[in-house]
Order: sequence, then C-alpha cells, then structure tokens
Amino acid sequence: MKLITYKKEDSNQHQIGVLKNNIVYNLNKYYGNISIIELIQKDNYQNQIAEFILNGDCLKNDLNNITLLCPIPNPNSLRDAYAFRQHVETSRANRGAAMIPEFDQFPVFYFSNHNAIFGTNENIELMPDHLEKLDYELEFAIVIGKAGKNILAKDADKHIAGFTILNDLSARTLQMEEMKLNLGPAKGKDFANILGPCLVTPDELEHKSIDTPSGKKYNLEMKCFVNGELLSKGNTKDMNWTFAEIIERASYGVELYPGDVIGSGTVGTGCLLELNGTKKRETPNYSERWIKEGDEIEMQIEGIGEIKNKIMKVATSHSILKLKK
Repeated sequence: MKLITYKKEDSNQHQIGVLKNNIVYNLNKYYGNISIIELIQKDNYQNQIAEFILNGDCLKNDLNNITLLCPIPNPNSLRDAYAFRQHVETSRANRGAAMIPEFDQFPVFYFSNHNAIFGTNENIELMPDHLEKLDYELEFAIVIGKAGKNILAKDADKHIAGFTILNDLSARTLQMEEMKLNLGPAKGKDFANILGPCLVTPDELEHKSIDTPSGKKYNLEMKCFVNGELLSKGNTKDMNWTFAEIIERASYGVELYPGDVIGSGTVGTGCLLELNGTKKRETPNYSERWIKEGDEIEMQIEGIGEIKNKIMKVATSHSILKLKK
C-alpha cells in the first residue's frame, strides 16, 4: 500500500489515505482524526483498508484534486546512516583520504532535526548561508512501525512499517567548518529534510526484495534531477549495510518507536559534493556546481514515486558565517 498524508484544495485539514492508480481513498471516515504514525500501530490495518476499498465505502478523490503533504509530518526522531560504501569511499578519495576501515565493521548514523520536515512540491525557504555550497542528498528511508529495544538484525525487518524517499539538504560551507571540530553535522544539516511522496508498505515492494543473511535489500532504481537534468543515479540494492543491521545498532540499549525515521545515507553519485570532487580529479580546473536559488530538485525511487521541491532564499542579511571572533 501507498499511504499518504494530504489536504484537499478547499481545506487545510490534514487527512490520511491510500493512493492507488491515482485515486486517493480517504481513511479518516473509519479511523477518525489520526496520523499515519497512529495508523501503522493498529493490528491488521492493511486487511481492514483492503476491505474498505473492496466494499466501495471509501470517500475517493482524484490525485490531481489534492495536495500531497509529507507522509510523516511529525516523526519522533530522524536518524541518518552511512550505508553506501561507494559514496563514502569516493568522497574520501576525492579529498585524498584513504577509506575508513571501520566502515566495514559496523553501521553508523547521526541524529538530524526531526522538526525540519517538508513534503513534495513545497518551496523550501533557506537562509543565505544555507546557499553557500548548497547540496542535495539522494536517500532511501524507512519508518519504524513496531517499537522495540535491542532488536536483532534477524528480527528487524518486521519492525519496518514502510519506505519513502529522503532528500537530506546540506549546506556544505557550514558543514565543512563545523566538522573540523569533530562534532556534528549540526547547522550544516539541521534546516530541511524532505520526505515523500508516500509511505510504501513492505508487501508492495516484496517482488523487488533480495533476501540476505543480514536482512532484506531492495532492487530499486534511484535518480535525482536538477532543473530537469539527470545528475545522480543509483540503486538501493547497493547498500552495504541493510536497514536490519542499522536497526540492530540503533536499538542497542535504546527503544525505537513507531514514527522514527531512518535514512540510508547518500547513494553513490547521489550528491554534488561527490560529483564535484570526481570531476575535479578528472579535470582540475572544473568549476564546481551547487544548488542555487530557484533550482528545482526532483528525486525518484522506483516503486515509491517522486519528490520535487524548489529552493527559495529568505530576504535577510543575517549570517552566522560572518559571526566569527
């Protein structure tokens, strides 16, 4: 199932539904004023919804007559992992650094800002400092549906409610300054994370799954376009750490809750930082490319859909880059 949060053109009220063949089946009639986080905790909810649709009792809307919102507009937390070896190894090589041996020993993640969440088709208004080497990051993400602590990898896939696309916008100038202090990322990545367009339940992608001893992988093509130009392309199956392994580490001594979001990290070639570095190694005088005001970023993952956002700039002279002692 493709679960969505949306609003109708004549209302600001958030509603939830199922998207099927460009038709939105409203679920609030049966479940009341609840969120997707609350829905995914209900026993047997998918069979209930299938029965509602089959009986023809659901209120229906055409996809063109509603506004899609972030499917999980208020996640409990947002972790972002480092699962694609190609991205890590290439990015390090681009700056003359050897690959970190620890990457192959255990999965790592950081906490991002779960209150800076946007959905598809939203204009993203950023401060001027964010546009100093602004970058996108093309990522696959999961939402936890079943709470747990000390979850073993062999059991972890059962805790996943569904999958979505994540664009982890990154202000590289801020990030690079901060990371010299071996702390963060903080201000370089705390201002905008885009999720959507829907939450796809695991059964919907089962035909694209790959069983491994460390949990499931999925064979889904990933793409990112800027102003219609294809810049990044990868596949979710190239994750070197499965979500099951990431859940095992994240839940060690810590309760995971329904509505927690975990990103995969950037797919290989999935950001301008990596692409610029590769180009400069090949052509030393290459002029770096970054996201600018007015640019439109579109991300696609096979079986999930696409998210599309335009970058805007706040009209202010306020700058933390200039607040140096």
